[in-house]
Amino acid sequence: MAEASISVDREQFICSVCLDLLQDPVTVPCGHNYCKKCITDVWDFDQKGIYRCPLCKQSFTPRPGLGKNLVIAEMVEKLKKTRSQAAPPASVHTGSGDVQCDSCTGIKQKAVKSCLECRSSYCQNHLDQHESLFRGKGHDLMDATGRLQDMMCSRHGKILEIYCRTDQRCICMLCLVDEHRNHDTVSTSAARTEKQRSAQTAVEDSKKIFTELVRCIEKRCSEVMKMIRDQERAAVSRAEIKLERLEKEINELKKRDAELKQLSHTQDHVHFFQSLSSASVSVSGSTDGYSVSPHLTFSDVVNSVSQFRDKLQQFCREETEHMTETVKNVQVIIAPEYETREEFLQYFHPFVLDSNTIYPSLHLSEDNTVITSSSCNYKYPNHPDRFDYWIEALCTESVGGRCYWEVEYGGNEGVHIAVAYKSIKRKGKSGDSRFGYNDQSWRLYCCNSSCSFRHNTIRTVLPVVSSHKIGVYVDHSAGTLSFLSISDTINLIHIVQTTFTQPLYPGIGLQNNTTVKLCRLNV
Repeated sequence: MAEASISVDREQFICSVCLDLLQDPVTVPCGHNYCKKCITDVWDFDQKGIYRCPLCKQSFTPRPGLGKNLVIAEMVEKLKKTRSQAAPPASVHTGSGDVQCDSCTGIKQKAVKSCLECRSSYCQNHLDQHESLFRGKGHDLMDATGRLQDMMCSRHGKILEIYCRTDQRCICMLCLVDEHRNHDTVSTSAARTEKQRSAQTAVEDSKKIFTELVRCIEKRCSEVMKMIRDQERAAVSRAEIKLERLEKEINELKKRDAELKQLSHTQDHVHFFQSLSSASVSVSGSTDGYSVSPHLTFSDVVNSVSQFRDKLQQFCREETEHMTETVKNVQVIIAPEYETREEFLQYFHPFVLDSNTIYPSLHLSEDNTVITSSSCNYKYPNHPDRFDYWIEALCTESVGGRCYWEVEYGGNEGVHIAVAYKSIKRKGKSGDSRFGYNDQSWRLYCCNSSCSFRHNTIRTVLPVVSSHKIGVYVDHSAGTLSFLSISDTINLIHIVQTTFTQPLYPGIGLQNNTTVKLCRLNV
């Protein structure tokens, strides 16, 4: 009877955070008990100045002091001794690839479920305790997964269940009503179905095209084989006719030969000359002009087929290389993992403009961080790095690793915010020296009425950006380039996923009467 009582009472001494017996138990003002370390970690993580009971959600301000509950601690020690005397329950230890239970101490057991609300995974024993504590309180369970943190919004702590097509990223419901309010969104399941359907369509279309190509080749092969057979039959027929005529001519010649032999033995000279003349005329009259070439072959046909084969193989190689390159260039764009300006600012770097690169009508000021376009010609000295046709300039330093900077512009006209390789051309009016019109540079254009992105002459139209402060984030090794609108909030304008083969240099392109400032952090 005592054992049954202990078994029932034991649940009253379970910490609702770690789901194990209380260790160093403390009581919060609402009366619930927790391990001192567990409740301290929960409140330290909150950082909002409002401290809640994880079980009943009652809030306390200021942060309550935590004193050890000696009565509870003594009862927990007794329960521990009782549990150590009982036989341990059957358990399943984790193996390679299994998810571990977050509440097990010592040897970790295999988790069977994960709770999205608690952000923890539980073995069967701790899952039963979790259910007894939170049954009917809206805790969503799923099959055990080691990716719980990846499934939660880092900003709001809610599950990522919405996909934003505009920013190409997963968001939570609070994100949807906040910075993604007017964006094109669907559920993550619908977005996945849509992507899978698009990929399947591409596969099916490719199969269809290849099937048609194979069918076309087989048809052409059949036609060539039929043509060869027809030519073979025609050639054989012509040869047979010629052979038949030659056989007749041979027989006729044999007959004339016999007559001439008989004539050679006659003693009648007059008869000899008369018969010889007749035989000669007959023989010459019976000779046909037919001849059969000893070199009769199908070499021309074989050569034509061989040339067709070579051309087809060359075509297949070129098209396969083109398709392979196209597949390699399919962009799987990964949005930056940062959501606040403060997170981007940890990679901030102050840049200055290179006076040897600026176009002659541009004026530098404020330690080469402000550039202004005007109608004046400042007669800078000639330099091989100077842009001499397009109104552009590059910075002195290149971008390495992860880097973030901000640009603020003013004036009636727009601004070109770019990154470029140092190898970009500087002279002449061709696209080779213009930001965005070659494979050496990437450019965002912003003004009051339009916004667009351009690379290698290909232009992408974007929604108009109201803010005149633009953030640029580069992850060189990951091949990611992001442009962000900076105001009270930070919003993604456009993101590019590519492979950078050289160091990148920040660049600015201006139109008349425009001023651009490379921002610095206020210390």
